[in-house]
Amino acid sequence: MVLSNRKKRNGVRQPRTVGGVLFDVFNSLLMLIIFVIMFYPFLYVFSYSFSTPSQITNPLLLLPQGFNIRAYTTLFSDADFFQSILVSVARTILGPLLMLLVCGMGAYALSKRDLIFGKFLRMMIFFTMYFSAGVIPTYLLIKDLGLTRSFWVYILPNLANAYNVVLLRTYVESLPHELDEAVQIDGGNELQAYFKVIFHVCLPVNAAVVLFSAITHWNSYIDTQFYNSMSTELYTLQYYLYQSLQANVSQSLEEAVARGASASSRVSTQTLKMAITVITVFPIMCLYPFISRYFVSGLLVGSVKA
Repeated sequence: MVLSNRKKRNGVRQPRTVGGVLFDVFNSLLMLIIFVIMFYPFLYVFSYSFSTPSQITNPLLLLPQGFNIRAYTTLFSDADFFQSILVSVARTILGPLLMLLVCGMGAYALSKRDLIFGKFLRMMIFFTMYFSAGVIPTYLLIKDLGLTRSFWVYILPNLANAYNVVLLRTYVESLPHELDEAVQIDGGNELQAYFKVIFHVCLPVNAAVVLFSAITHWNSYIDTQFYNSMSTELYTLQYYLYQSLQANVSQSLEEAVARGASASSRVSTQTLKMAITVITVFPIMCLYPFISRYFVSGLLVGSVKA
């Protein structure tokens, strides 16, 4: 009876100390402050894009003032802006998929212990992660290949990514060698072993690599500035935003703002910039809650096995 009472007392949850409660309150307040600091810029941009500038009286904007969607209708009526969205979507879909095909097959080959010159090839791949030719030699190479003023300049130079190859190779090396050997015993070759077995087993790391690449493609604008700045039909959405933030909004967009609009209903350039920013950030904000776990798994790949 004494032992049972003692166990019961030991099983009761001990009351929290004052220090523990204060620590939790402090953490909660700190996280709340950080959240407000990080979230408010997005809220401000979103509210401003739906506001009428002449009716904004408080610089601390929480809700749209003089709600209107004229900035968005003006943007989507501009052919250059709509074309930039199509270019960004096309490269964000096509680029990561082709990159996964090239890097995945390369990683599978490099994971083979009996690969001829395997150690040398791995060393050369690591070498490219620490040293690069530089901007000017890269531009000259792209120009000599005839990729300037071309959509494929967004795709082909990014097909072989050293970091992604190392990431995929590390994951493949952690798999049992019996997987591909079983396919070869059944009469298949290594190409069939990769696409029928290894590729599906590597789904977590494949998803992480594709998502990393998709985010990079969606946010990229430097390659447009270097190689396609003279071809408006190849502008990406981020480069269009970059130009607008530099107060170089395209002439067709300015004409769309002024055409047939009264002074009270015209859209300011600042509102257009905010609307472009919302359209640029909105897809990533919607997708991130669903893909964040793949980012974590991608970062953890190879953390145990070097």
